[in-house]
Amino acid sequence: MQIRDKDDNESEDYILQDNKKTRFGAIFIIIVLIILIAAVAMTGVYFDYW
Repeated sequence: MQIRDKDDNESEDYILQDNKKTRFGAIFIIIVLIILIAAVAMTGVYFDYW
């Protein structure tokens, strides 16, 4: 899986393209994962697991 170059207009079989939708999706997924990790950590602290 490769990221498509801006100059490469011929190939369309790349999953990750360098555009706004891909950047937004990646940032959104990273933020959601960080929130989930923080929630699990806070739950562990709250129930005195750590």
